[in-house]
Amino acid sequence: MPRTTDSDGTPVPQRLLNAATRLFAEQGYDRTSVQEIVEAAGVTKGALYHYFGSKDDLLHEVYARVLRVQQERLDAFANADEPIEKRLRGAAADVVVTTIDNLDDAMIFFRSMHHLSPEKNKQVRAERRRYHERFRALIEEGQQQGVFSKATPADLVVDYHFGSVHHLSTWYRPDGPLGPQEVADHLADLLLRALRP
Repeated sequence: MPRTTDSDGTPVPQRLLNAATRLFAEQGYDRTSVQEIVEAAGVTKGALYHYFGSKDDLLHEVYARVLRVQQERLDAFANADEPIEKRLRGAAADVVVTTIDNLDDAMIFFRSMHHLSPEKNKQVRAERRRYHERFRALIEEGQQQGVFSKATPADLVVDYHFGSVHHLSTWYRPDGPLGPQEVADHLADLLLRALRP
């Protein structure tokens, strides 16, 4: 059985994911070999295949781990006992911050999603759809309460916001003039202004 941690206590699956994320971001998924990943992680190929069935599984997990965090946080905002405007704004800002905090993962995913197997691609699309549907439900709740305008269908509002989120990896720079929270606040405010009755 492969060792589960290295000398500093980092679990092998995390080391593999860290190495894969760095290499996929630097040189692209298709130009990164399994051998390069295991060498960068300091493990054997056997260890990789023990935790991940394939390079495809690593690519899927790079994105899935971010989406899991975002889904948990969205659920917390959606279930909070607060006015709908505050819940939606919190969720809208949070997805921006968590995307920026995981910018390499987002960039890798949107650049390399087409490399996923059809089964994994379908799974990721279902996970993203669940997230988007929960976000849309917040908008619809506000529209039904009369807090948000019904002039634009909720689906288009969701596409508008997530188009901005998915585009972050093409322009956001950590050393740029705006920090993650500032970008998040601006985009969340834009969304709420678009929904004003």
